Amino acid sequence: METQLDPMKDDLPLMANTSYMLLKHYVLDLDVDFKSKVIEGSIVLFFETGSQYRKTISAGKECCQSQFDETCKMRASEPCHIPMINVSTCSSKTECNDFAVSGKEEEATSDGNSNHSNNEQASGISSSKDCCDIEDHGNKDFLLVLDCCDLSVLKVEELDVAAVSGIEKFTRSAKLTGVSKELENIRNQIVHELVTLPADHWKEQLYYFTHCSQAPGCGELLFSTGTWSLEIRKSGIQSPADFPHAIRIWYKTKPEGRSVTWTTDQSGRPCVYTMGSPINNRALFPCQEPPTALSTWQASVRTASGFVVLMSGENSAEPVQLREGILSWYYYVSMPMPASTFTIAVGCWQEVKQQSFKQKAAIGTNTEFSSPSSQTDLRWHEEICGHVEYPCRFQNPAARLQAVIPYRVFAPWCLMESCEEYLLHLVPQCLSAAYATLGTHPFSRLDVLIVPSNFSSLGMASPHIIFLSQSVLPGGSHLCGTRLCHEIAHAWFGLAIGARDWTEEWISEGFATFLEDIFWARAQQQLPHDEIKEQQELKALLRWRRLRDEVQNSEEELQVLRPKKESTGEVSESGASVVKYGLKAEKIFMQVHYLKGYFLLRSLARKIGEVSYLASLRKFVIKFHGQLVLSQDFLSMLLEDIPKQKQSGLTVESIFQNWLDTSGIPKLLPDQLVLLLEFLLEEKTLCPRILQCLERTYQLREQDAEVRHRWCELVIKHKYEPGYGDIERFLREDQAMGVYLYGELMVNEDAKQQELARKCFAAAQEHMDASSAKVVAEMLF
Repeated sequence: METQLDPMKDDLPLMANTSYMLLKHYVLDLDVDFKSKVIEGSIVLFFETGSQYRKTISAGKECCQSQFDETCKMRASEPCHIPMINVSTCSSKTECNDFAVSGKEEEATSDGNSNHSNNEQASGISSSKDCCDIEDHGNKDFLLVLDCCDLSVLKVEELDVAAVSGIEKFTRSAKLTGVSKELENIRNQIVHELVTLPADHWKEQLYYFTHCSQAPGCGELLFSTGTWSLEIRKSGIQSPADFPHAIRIWYKTKPEGRSVTWTTDQSGRPCVYTMGSPINNRALFPCQEPPTALSTWQASVRTASGFVVLMSGENSAEPVQLREGILSWYYYVSMPMPASTFTIAVGCWQEVKQQSFKQKAAIGTNTEFSSPSSQTDLRWHEEICGHVEYPCRFQNPAARLQAVIPYRVFAPWCLMESCEEYLLHLVPQCLSAAYATLGTHPFSRLDVLIVPSNFSSLGMASPHIIFLSQSVLPGGSHLCGTRLCHEIAHAWFGLAIGARDWTEEWISEGFATFLEDIFWARAQQQLPHDEIKEQQELKALLRWRRLRDEVQNSEEELQVLRPKKESTGEVSESGASVVKYGLKAEKIFMQVHYLKGYFLLRSLARKIGEVSYLASLRKFVIKFHGQLVLSQDFLSMLLEDIPKQKQSGLTVESIFQNWLDTSGIPKLLPDQLVLLLEFLLEEKTLCPRILQCLERTYQLREQDAEVRHRWCELVIKHKYEPGYGDIERFLREDQAMGVYLYGELMVNEDAKQQELARKCFAAAQEHMDASSAKVVAEMLF
């Protein structure tokens, strides 16, 4: 039975059985109704047989059955977790109504005797009794599992893609006549040919996806909804390869659904947007949530006139009037991405135009960044990409030279002036700085939207669109610029390169936090180098203090950057998995993945040198864009590029042990500790509790003399009496470095410290160098 998880405490389940059927493309056809706070319509899903049971569609039933049986024999000794249910489970009775806006059919609520309803039900997914032994599989149906939550599913049907005009070109030598089973195979063959078209046929592919999504239904499919999933089957179909590969799901969202928020903007006008929910988009449309389910998509969204629809599509959509008062917006993407990256925002947004002289002048100053970072970059770009085939910008000569991609800024009417003053001129500067650092922009355009005040973060990045909080606008350009740089960095780390296991959030957030400083330094062209470095060092200190406070006040299990350790990236046989601690409420507000990841990358950059380190980052982008990675992919490549670091004892395993697999603040190298303590010496006050925690965390009494010297300075400055014994020991055992401390003890004009200085001098004077003893005596007496 499906596990009933507590959404406030447990891991986030990724239920989709992607190993059996893998989503390749989806087509959304939706209406947005602000009166009922519902998004309603259909989604058409196009699948390939998953890696677990992939086979040639045209091989025939006997071959299909033998392959399926053989797999079962091989696994007869253990549960194989193929989700199946009894053939007699459920049936449906349906009737159709018209959509109020689109005029397309809508499924009415099923009658009370049917299991084909909107009621949440438990289902037999991944039960150990569903093992694939030969005796049982003959009377069980294959069950397609999708991630789904807070949705009212109305109807699920198979599509007759063979009825689409001109589709014959995808049937090869097969004939469109024959028995029912042969026709089913032809439909799946058509979908297979369509989803595997070469990248240079992407426009043709979109054309046929559109027409196939409008194909007539050829039979309803049985379904049931659970807390976290939608489960679909076709009676008599027992293997994924024979299951329909093009299905349409009619559904509507619920006003309380957690993937979108219905609210008003700062001008008091209604709007709805995806706000980065922990459950991602499964309450917006049924999908395959695991990041490995990379798919393309297209969407038509209808809403009332006066509203603007912004989405994470690669085109800048222009509305089409369907009839009076109703507009339709169409977006698409040709780069396969996880379903979690899909974003929509519908509101009375106003575009902030480039009107002022300042804006034009700002654009004109960016020529410094208009060429690739190095000749080495050009050589890497000429290599064959490692991702699945799609129209890749890294292989496009014009895109490789584009320092500033086309961009637009949108905001509620009342914030347009602030956006023009603070935000508009920063976008090209930050885009140019990012290009100068990492090279080719992975995405072809960028919209920036100031979202409503209930947005719980300062920013969120999706393909082709960035959400920013209104909080970044007042007070000058610093917060706005740094946050914009952070979100732009996600185009490379988090989007073009994603984490194969979502528990490794640091791959996205740690890199974006580190690159935020690099981008912002290059965007501030007028600042001298020394001032930029001071900014970065001050920010490092502030981040360290935030990390320290968070480590002291949070659960240890939430401080680990690789919580699944050696199991990171592993999924069940079906492809299902969990995001560890994905539903813990407090985790949403934690910054440990940002800050701990940032300090790891900063540590590596200091060891290697910034120039070499950034060159390695560019190489990593070229090698892994369009792919999903684990921590070891980056670390292994970095250490291979810098072999001397391996020789010094720095290994992937040691980084796991010190940084990624443990809670708390990592053990720092002596030079890093010296720098940290130097920063803290600039603080006016530090309470005894912080000093105690600092000593215990880094075992300062056991460090080398340079570190202990700074520790003694902190003890003196803040009159931390539990540390006076450390001063006494230092002045006794490290006389070559102790002269300065005598002066510090006397300058403070604290009676206890002056007494300590005289006591230590009296004990050490007899054994001190004569010159040193004379200097100290002059300080003390």
